Amino acid sequence: MKKPALVICPGRGTYNATELGYLKAHHAARQDVIATVDAARTAMGQVTVSQLDAADKYAPSVHMTGDNASALIYACAMADFAAIDREQYDIVAVTGNSMGWYLALACAGIVDLAGGARLVNNMGSIMHQHGAGGQIVWSVADDDWNMQQDKLLFVNNLMDESYTISEINVHISIRLGGMIVFAADEAGLKWLMERLPKDDRFPLKLMHHAAFHSPLLNHVVPMARTANPLGDFGSGEIPAIDGQGRIWSPRAFSRDAIYDYTLGAQLTDSYDFTRAVQVAAAEFAPDTIIVLGPGTSLGAPTIQSLIASGWRGLSGKADFQARQQDEPVLISMGMAEQRAWSLS
Repeated sequence: MKKPALVICPGRGTYNATELGYLKAHHAARQDVIATVDAARTAMGQVTVSQLDAADKYAPSVHMTGDNASALIYACAMADFAAIDREQYDIVAVTGNSMGWYLALACAGIVDLAGGARLVNNMGSIMHQHGAGGQIVWSVADDDWNMQQDKLLFVNNLMDESYTISEINVHISIRLGGMIVFAADEAGLKWLMERLPKDDRFPLKLMHHAAFHSPLLNHVVPMARTANPLGDFGSGEIPAIDGQGRIWSPRAFSRDAIYDYTLGAQLTDSYDFTRAVQVAAAEFAPDTIIVLGPGTSLGAPTIQSLIASGWRGLSGKADFQARQQDEPVLISMGMAEQRAWSLS
């Protein structure tokens, strides 16, 4: 009997030095996927993902920029999605983090593989050329991956304080499990780095990231709609859960509505990955959660989101690790030892 599975798509920042060669190592047989993404790049006069992935050395100035990173991540994730054993898993829903929404659209069949490649490539290029501000990540979880209420209260108070200072522009960009991602202009980024309590890792300013999911990107909306035609969007084949926790069920929505969200509120409003995961788990009751590669950073926020909602009595990191030993709750395809669990 097939296991119902929720698929989660990665966002920016997941193709790093350790992922160089991901396509070559895992997807030499997926030339259909790779060729489709390469074609979208070639049409724009850009270096192909095949060439980027086959580079001798990882170069942050090349591999991390929005115009290149987005397409690389899309190619890796869609090749992973195509590799999932459909005899073993019934994919009941898809969602993603931030840019992962575009990938979720392709996994769900709302855009086809080529349409998704164009969408991701167009948006990555627009953000690279016209993005404003930046992002800072701060942890609100304890060592057992439970949310710390005092830190959540601190974030609320910090945001209230920011609204009283006219010289800065600060927003919550993403609620990412046990992390809060802030979006801000340069003055706001400086203010956040001064105000957020520090530990050995956080607050962390993200390289080559604009102020995604905030009003600082209002100017990008008309560019995004000019570059991406409504005709690329369809009715879908698998339910998709967006960054507001809304379910887009196949043939139960208008393409105008999903187009307006994807190239509107998805760009300018806060993205609640935590809620998206919680809604997907509650409404579609997956036995397994498959996080597509590249990278491995999305596993913890996914489980932290489920811990926060008490999904199937999940109480913390230690509880999750114990369950993983018995029968995997989560499969991270970016981890070599786990990706085999999802393949035929």
